Amino acid sequence: MAPLLEPLVVGQTYYCSFRANAAFGGNAEYPQIWLANDKVGMLFTMQDRPWAWGDPYPVPPDHAHIQYPQILADTVGWTLVSGSFVADSAYQYVMIGQFFSNALTDTLQFSPEGIPWYWLPRAYTLVDAVCVSASPDGCDLGQGVGETQAAGPALFPNPAQDRLVVGQRAGAEAQVLDAVGRMIWQGWISSDRWVLEVGSWARGAYLLRLTHHGRVETHKFVLTE
Repeated sequence: MAPLLEPLVVGQTYYCSFRANAAFGGNAEYPQIWLANDKVGMLFTMQDRPWAWGDPYPVPPDHAHIQYPQILADTVGWTLVSGSFVADSAYQYVMIGQFFSNALTDTLQFSPEGIPWYWLPRAYTLVDAVCVSASPDGCDLGQGVGETQAAGPALFPNPAQDRLVVGQRAGAEAQVLDAVGRMIWQGWISSDRWVLEVGSWARGAYLLRLTHHGRVETHKFVLTE
């Protein structure tokens, strides 16, 4: 967390960017870090939110003003995270991290075969070149400068066994198709943390088709034993 040079102006569009790296290789205490995660981003706040080792973990807000919607898994180069938003408050601080609950977070295991990744189920991200500007020319905006940054829904866990959580798509019309295109289920996603019961379905690959705000999306998920 860091203080801004000056508070944001309500109603003003701000353009933001930073570079991130999945930081595979660990640190002094944990020489190997086996996880990468999605939704690394920026969150602006009105107050300082200090945290010290031993304090309870804060409740995640399940929101970020700017985020990278995919799993940030590049361990060699720097990934550009960028976007824009309209300030709804005179924010005075910026935080960079992952601000979503486990149910809305997707991860990738880097563990080589034969290495028990669960011994060290941790991830961290290196960050550099942080920029916040009221000018569209002030920051590197390789992802585009749309007012809202499209992010795919969180499907968790994937692969799944008994339940599949669909996040961030409240109000969407949904259909599930099997591998040969037969419709298995259809209905409405009623909340941003909606649970689809799949325990009785045949194991295999499925396609989730969502119609949301006039857009059609398709996302693959797998059921395993």
